Amino acid sequence: MATGPRYKVAFRRRRESRTDYYTRRKLLASHETRAVVRRSNRNITVQFVDFTMTGDTVKVAADTKDLTKMGWTFACANIPAAYLIGYSAGLKAKKAGVEYAVLDIGMQNPQRGGVLFAVVKGITDAGVEIPCGEGMFPADDRINGKHIDEKMESAVNSMKQKLEAE
Repeated sequence: MATGPRYKVAFRRRRESRTDYYTRRKLLASHETRAVVRRSNRNITVQFVDFTMTGDTVKVAADTKDLTKMGWTFACANIPAAYLIGYSAGLKAKKAGVEYAVLDIGMQNPQRGGVLFAVVKGITDAGVEIPCGEGMFPADDRINGKHIDEKMESAVNSMKQKLEAE
């Protein structure tokens, strides 16, 4: 371990691999609403956050637990669930007056066609503009869940109609 008078200990959240302060500073300097996407092994959370000097304020939040309350019986951390929660968050954000947001995925590794970009696809389909290349989104077959189960496509479509009805 490095010791000595010139050694500088990193911030605690950086040591825990929870915050990249360089990227956070660039996102906050843009003065845009951030679409914060966080993924765990079982759930996905989407928040639309604004920065204030007293701390971040959450305008809209959506979680895959909301899908289970509406009757979603499949897993909550896969690509179809990610798309639906992004779609739900995008609809809520449109109602709250959010037209444009910048994606904030934190310390997660972005993968082309992955769960994080399925969330972004759902948000953009709901009408909120997020700068992202079309090549990063998963294929429509994966969003509809054909790779998981034949019943998944009808479940995704029915859940999307329920979200629009709210």
